[in-house]
Amino acid sequence: MKKIAQLPNHIAIIMDGNGRWAQQQGLPRLAGHQAGAENIRPIVRYLNQYPVKYLTLYSFSTENWNRPEGEVKGLFQLFEKSLDKYTPELHENNIKLRHIGRLEELPQSLQLAINNSTALTKNNSGMTLNLALNYGGRLEILDAVRRIVTTGAPIQQIDEKTFNDYLYTAGLPDVDLVIRTSGEFRTSNFLIWQSAYSEYYFTKVLWPDFNQKEVEKALVTYSRRQRRFGNL
Repeated sequence: MKKIAQLPNHIAIIMDGNGRWAQQQGLPRLAGHQAGAENIRPIVRYLNQYPVKYLTLYSFSTENWNRPEGEVKGLFQLFEKSLDKYTPELHENNIKLRHIGRLEELPQSLQLAINNSTALTKNNSGMTLNLALNYGGRLEILDAVRRIVTTGAPIQQIDEKTFNDYLYTAGLPDVDLVIRTSGEFRTSNFLIWQSAYSEYYFTKVLWPDFNQKEVEKALVTYSRRQRRFGNL
């Protein structure tokens, strides 16, 4: 492991490029998603060794429902199988799994897999691994507003702390570093509120090829930046 002077407390990753990776290999898109899912395990294990306390993975956005029905169904089956397969290992490594997004819109079997995984790991005290699955940043903000309105809270009492408590990420710290793979330079409706002062790292490397060496590049780049939070 490379020694890093300043580690981020919370990393969020936009895992992009599975489809292009598959195309380059002459494989169907779902094979790319399979390769991307398999790459999560070594990345989580590696970051947990540093340790990074919080890791959020953009797994399925609310916009991804617009993909072909067969691809969406295949993704959900892949998520379910991966949770069943790897949750025991997460538990053994003291990692807490948490879901952020709209759970109730997902297939029942996937909801069950998520609930079982989060229940098994809920008391773990190591890394918190957040799966942003059926997640959208704008929808999260709208849902938070709706929940606040139903409480009847006086407008004057609604501040940033109160608002944070109604987000999907309630109880989690803001994101320090956002990583996006595959060469795209946009945030794609991901953690809009939580990444207001995040550092960003963009790389052309496709997610299935984003390995330990690439993680180290991102961490070293982050450690060299001076975070000002609006100050001079």
